[in-house]
Amino acid sequence: MNPYRVLCFLVILALPLGSAVAQVSDPRAPVLADESAQRNLPTWVDQWNKIFRPASVLDNQMVVAFYGQPSSSRMGILGEQSMADSKRMLDDTAKTWQAVSGGKTVMEAFHLIFATCYPDAEVGVLAPATVMRYIQFAAENNMLVILDHQLGKYSIEAAMNSMLPYLKYPNVHLAIDPEWKTPNPGVELGTITAEDVNKAEQMMDDYLAAEGLPGKRMLILHQFHSKMISNRDAVRSDFPRVDLVHHADGFGPPSLKLDTYKFLSGMKNLPVKGFKLFLPKAWKSKGMDIPLLTPAQVMALTPQPVYISYQ
Repeated sequence: MNPYRVLCFLVILALPLGSAVAQVSDPRAPVLADESAQRNLPTWVDQWNKIFRPASVLDNQMVVAFYGQPSSSRMGILGEQSMADSKRMLDDTAKTWQAVSGGKTVMEAFHLIFATCYPDAEVGVLAPATVMRYIQFAAENNMLVILDHQLGKYSIEAAMNSMLPYLKYPNVHLAIDPEWKTPNPGVELGTITAEDVNKAEQMMDDYLAAEGLPGKRMLILHQFHSKMISNRDAVRSDFPRVDLVHHADGFGPPSLKLDTYKFLSGMKNLPVKGFKLFLPKAWKSKGMDIPLLTPAQVMALTPQPVYISYQ
């Protein structure tokens, strides 16, 4: 970001915020479009949309994110500590990626589990007030926020409609997780179709166009098994306002993770790739990467991933 934009950014953030949105009382409420996110937008949003018009956050940049659910210490880094502590830890982590980025600028992000899938395939959705705390904090620190939906029993349309209003905030991007699109989450692996993926992209592209929102936004698509996306050759990645990021999920030893990435890299219709790393935890007996791949090892992959997340 050039000095002029830094100055403008600081001026924008000094402007007053709109009214806070209400807290959702039931975290297991059905997934519906949250119209509250469309009202009372902070003044800085309109100003930012006028000043900042990037084609894509991935133009000569890469993103390093911390993943998690803010109220759970067992679902990722973001639930283990405060936003400020996560930011300090992420600053240090980003420096290790900057050293091997090949000249790309490393942007930082909070990757929030927006909708958490339960064993009955119902989902718990983050309260708007919680989402807004992360969006505002990220904006003040020149960071991105990714909202991730685990789908459960809900359709792609319902999942996307629950998140789309947050795209009015210029630092917000979206993600969908096919692993949990099943009536028996945790027992059987979920599946979505290529048509589902294309529908999600189309809805996102249409919303950005209809609202006159500048630039492109990422839609992150998780995958670690062939079953997770059926008819995968039909997935499109040519929507003009959407950067579809094919994210290599799944934990395990380096050999397994590299084999997964090799399989995913064969999907040439999804050329933009990401990579997820699962940090070892003392309380875990599984669900982590041992040993953890280093930034240099990950950046040696072909194609080179541009979105990195840590859980």
